[in-house]
Amino acid sequence: MTTNTKILVVGSGGREHAIAKALSKNPQTRIFAVMNRMNPGIAELAFRVLVAPETDPEVVRKFSVDNQVQFACIGPEAPLETGVVDVLIKAGIKCVGPSQKAARIETDKSFCRNLMKKYNISGLPEYHVFSSGRDAETFLKSSDKEYAIKPSGLTGGKGVRIMGEHLTREEACSYVHELKGDLVIEERLIGEEFTLQAFVDGSHLVPMPLVQDHKRAYEGDVGPNTGGMGSYTLPDHSFPFVTEQDYKKALMIMKQTVASLASEGTPFVGVLYGQFMNTAHGPMVIEFNARFGDPEAMNVLSLLTSDFTGLVKAIAEGTLGEEDVQFANKASVCKYLVPEGYPDNPVPGGVLIPGPANEALCYYASVVRDEEHLVTQSSRTMAFVGIGDTLEEAERIAEEAASSVKGPVRHRRDIGTRSVLDKRISHMKEIR
Repeated sequence: MTTNTKILVVGSGGREHAIAKALSKNPQTRIFAVMNRMNPGIAELAFRVLVAPETDPEVVRKFSVDNQVQFACIGPEAPLETGVVDVLIKAGIKCVGPSQKAARIETDKSFCRNLMKKYNISGLPEYHVFSSGRDAETFLKSSDKEYAIKPSGLTGGKGVRIMGEHLTREEACSYVHELKGDLVIEERLIGEEFTLQAFVDGSHLVPMPLVQDHKRAYEGDVGPNTGGMGSYTLPDHSFPFVTEQDYKKALMIMKQTVASLASEGTPFVGVLYGQFMNTAHGPMVIEFNARFGDPEAMNVLSLLTSDFTGLVKAIAEGTLGEEDVQFANKASVCKYLVPEGYPDNPVPGGVLIPGPANEALCYYASVVRDEEHLVTQSSRTMAFVGIGDTLEEAERIAEEAASSVKGPVRHRRDIGTRSVLDKRISHMKEIR
């Protein structure tokens, strides 16, 4: 008799819907979920769901133990910061997600930069850590360089302000007083961003396809930063503006980081996300995340051809090998629908009418089902992922689906278009 593998998914967004969807492809996997609000996509796939604070370790532990869960996948960063993984491991539940201490690679930017400095990890920009706005302002006034200003703690991807893009020097001197706790001031990096995510079992690291996210709210890469408006990958899992040497350096940086965390006595288990700026001198680290990106998870998990349940076991049990991980050699384009007013003044409560079904994959995020209707909440609503042999085909599929939804939502039509990719290629040629 075949026994089911019981796996818990923690989180309620599009990333977690993608995780649950990937797990559901194995008929012997039984999915359990803890989420802040009822995600209709996850609920449809799960055997049992608990709507409760996903950052409360005891709530997550009790639900897991009561349901005899064997493994857990932690989607967002906030439960990692509150130590959900540590509590689950003590209860005998193996996790794809780092311990509270290892998660500091994301949750504490000053820890991350100091770790890179201690272990002489490549790709470290000039940085300065301050505990007061007054000292930070004094520093900014003493230099004529442009800097990125970052709260040291979690900000949901929205707390970073960059001089020359978001702020003048005078505005930067004011902004540092608005931030609570430590802040990190880093050199402004010029180039093209790319994301390298990898599965990590504490010592072994297996990379995923490169992804490029689009943080800015509006087409043409203008407007405020968001959690991410969409992303794309190419069939060869790389980008024309990232050379083989660039890729090897980025992967080496990831491996050095995993080794340094192990040396600190806090081995990293889960998904390590490296956000890189490809500069004139090669890749520099913008930041690390201790989990899948959102939207990037939807690209890579939609392309994954390996059994994700088997991968979860290999990661959590420390037996991960490159042969465990395979992705389709296709392009993917992800486009997020967001409510009117997002990100600064989102208007919730909008009723959505989906368009006709097409080939796009749909992942629900900040949306609830009210009887037969989908209703927007205050964050990113839902995402469509197109998969194709070419970027153009994948973009067409995603765009058709996103533009067919009726209701008070919008999306960036330019994500995944050839013109945007050509612009990235041209920019890289200019700075090199």
